[in-house]
Amino acid sequence: MKLEPNAIQYSERRKLPLESVLALYRANKWSSAQKPELLRKALLASDSLVTAWDGTRLIGLGNAISDGYLVVYYPHLLVLPDYQGRGIGTELMSRLMARYEGFHQHMVVADGGAVDFYRKCGFERAGKTEPMWIYAGHDHSISH
Repeated sequence: MKLEPNAIQYSERRKLPLESVLALYRANKWSSAQKPELLRKALLASDSLVTAWDGTRLIGLGNAISDGYLVVYYPHLLVLPDYQGRGIGTELMSRLMARYEGFHQHMVVADGGAVDFYRKCGFERAGKTEPMWIYAGHDHSISH
């Protein structure tokens, strides 16, 4: 199924049906779907939030957290599996990154197939740094 260029609509509106958000996160097996109210609050508190829609169906979402001047972090970028590989994630990232053009540092944490995707978006490994975190989920375990 080939999408027409105008079929997907992008939005920065923050009124998102929680069930649509949860369906997107569950389809991508993200553990934050297990904390629906906190996920909703986190997305609404993001500095930037961009969504992709096929009609009334939420098919993609990306957000950014920033200090507003030097640093931006992109914690979430999800596209429904049936829509992946069609440029939707790239468009979401392009829209987010355009807002922070000229910032000193753009950051993302990526694993698995996402590493190649973010490389195509211009990201590279940060020198010899080691990613570190305290993480309550299990969807990025060492066994991946």
